[in-house]
Amino acid sequence: MSVKVRLTRTGANRDISFRVVAADTRFPRDGRFIENLGWYSPRQPGKNYELKLDRIAYWKGVGAIVSPVVQSLLKRQKRADEGKPEHTHQKISKGKKAKLAKAAKAAEG
Repeated sequence: MSVKVRLTRTGANRDISFRVVAADTRFPRDGRFIENLGWYSPRQPGKNYELKLDRIAYWKGVGAIVSPVVQSLLKRQKRADEGKPEHTHQKISKGKKAKLAKAAKAAEG
């Protein structure tokens, strides 16, 4: 039996949410699953997911394959646990970059 940690879709039209589940790869996407491991709601502002990290680690330990989306949620959770911001890439205008560089030079010397 090949197990995969993946998302199953729940919710209504235009109000989607997902469950993070451990499921046999032979089962359909929204079909039967072995264990519920959390949830993910992409339209919800703020922290929009909850994961049972200990159970996901167990399933990875017994050879389960983690889907790319669940892998990205795990990465986000790890960054949040370390106290780092969720998104590290910010768009900064050229003018603001110049001001920041100028302020850094002034602080150094």
